[in-house]
Amino acid sequence: MISLSNLAKHYGDQVLFEGVSLQFNRGERYGIVGANGCGKSTLLKILSGEESASDGELSIPKRAVLGVLEQDHFQYEEERILDVVMMGNAPLWKAMAEKEEVLAKAETHFDGDRYAELEEIIMQGDGYGLEARAGEILEGLGIPTAVHDQPLSTLSGGFKLRVLLAQVLASEPDVLLLDEPTNHLDILSIRWLEQFLESYRGVALLISHDHRFLDTVATTIVDVDYQTIKAYPGNYARFVRAKREERERREAEIAKREAEIADHKAFVERFRAKASKARQAQSKLKAIDRIEIEPLPESSRRYPRFRFEQRRPSGRQVIELKRIHKSYDDRQVLDGIDLTVQRGERVAIIGPNGIGKSTLLKIMVGDIEPDSGRVEWGYETHPGYVAQDHKEQIGTHRQSLDDWLAQFCPDQGIGFVKAQLAAVLFSGDESKKKLEALSGGEAARLMFARQAVEKPNVLLLDEPTNHLDLEAIEALVEAVKDYDGTLIFVSHDRWFVNELATRVVEITPEGVRDFNGRYDEYLARSGEDHLDAEEVLRRARESKRAARAGR
Repeated sequence: MISLSNLAKHYGDQVLFEGVSLQFNRGERYGIVGANGCGKSTLLKILSGEESASDGELSIPKRAVLGVLEQDHFQYEEERILDVVMMGNAPLWKAMAEKEEVLAKAETHFDGDRYAELEEIIMQGDGYGLEARAGEILEGLGIPTAVHDQPLSTLSGGFKLRVLLAQVLASEPDVLLLDEPTNHLDILSIRWLEQFLESYRGVALLISHDHRFLDTVATTIVDVDYQTIKAYPGNYARFVRAKREERERREAEIAKREAEIADHKAFVERFRAKASKARQAQSKLKAIDRIEIEPLPESSRRYPRFRFEQRRPSGRQVIELKRIHKSYDDRQVLDGIDLTVQRGERVAIIGPNGIGKSTLLKIMVGDIEPDSGRVEWGYETHPGYVAQDHKEQIGTHRQSLDDWLAQFCPDQGIGFVKAQLAAVLFSGDESKKKLEALSGGEAARLMFARQAVEKPNVLLLDEPTNHLDLEAIEALVEAVKDYDGTLIFVSHDRWFVNELATRVVEITPEGVRDFNGRYDEYLARSGEDHLDAEEVLRRARESKRAARAGR
């Protein structure tokens, strides 16, 4: 349905990709992966027409409807939430809006012909079912029916972006172009989106850093690397194996040719001066000239080296929370939470957005006071906390990265500081970068560098994979696996949770479910990994009743 022929994109001397020839077919779901800044989002912008290619050809059927996930919700602030979603189906929405205008003028002048035309458009497009479909999509994405008639401005930023995602899905496009669609979604909403996409029959191109989402949804992985773009059939796990094997095969071929050249050179050196072997030596020299070794291109992927150590072990009991209550205005988010964590545990706190997970972490570290209840840290505990919003902890002033990090290790010299920054991919002059210029992913890496130098024996991480690319997430998982302290974290990334958690604490409107074991074991016990779309939707509705949208 979509074809790229010798496509290229340059920004001055910088080459994002070139020589790209691909075909994107109906019924396929393409997961787009690659390092931050390699050109993933640029590819989607070229496909949507927002940007033009530097070279090559792009072919999309003229009548194809594109569904593009927007980021600007301000244009809809005063619109009813349900209307914002229905606006995604522009022809139907315009017909329905014009029909209302015709009816409003009916007392003075009723245009029966135009009314009949509009009614036909609405009937053919099942316009009378549009509102119901929009409502179901909003419910699936965790926005309860109770707020559908409210203006968009009543929601928080994350929930506004969910409404924009719902708008795209309701448009029934031929082509879906989604950049990080799982951002701001909780686990139930991600599961619903997966099932929606699995039943989608158009062309879907999805940028994501969620391993499990890509494994579940993608039928082909589109890899943006080596200044080009290549498609690998299958999901993300299969792509990783295929790319590794392809690299190893090319490395083996190069090693074989280099060994062949070395053998020829050794023969020449040995027998160059021997008259009886002169012809053979010349033949070997010619053979060397004929052997071509194409150098392996350099990957754009960069893996940070995170490292966490505890300065000393804590006491056996790390933290105890007793009867924690917390409300915001008239909404209760935490209702009598009890939790005790022992040394060495890795506790994942999960649950729907708005249920109080981040609030609970902030209460633990003292950033928020509970309305009632107590928090008691154990003997010799030294917590290290990474908030979901890194700017809360870093600030946005003009301090340089090395000056900022140096304040957390005053006994170390500048060489140590620069080595810590280089480990998280701030090398050379990048260490002089100003805090205010950091992207979300850079700010996250800087916060992990702080934990490396402070050496806490309890790590508290709130949505640590937000803003990180796949390589940084994988590096973070390996670092935390090697960490011998205690881990308490909030995450909606199911792969991340399953890789790290030894205990799962789920906060629900009905109370707390506490399970000792891995996340996949928890799912198998509860049966939640096999929920169909209707059951996911039902559970989402139940969860959202207790969590008013907006937090």
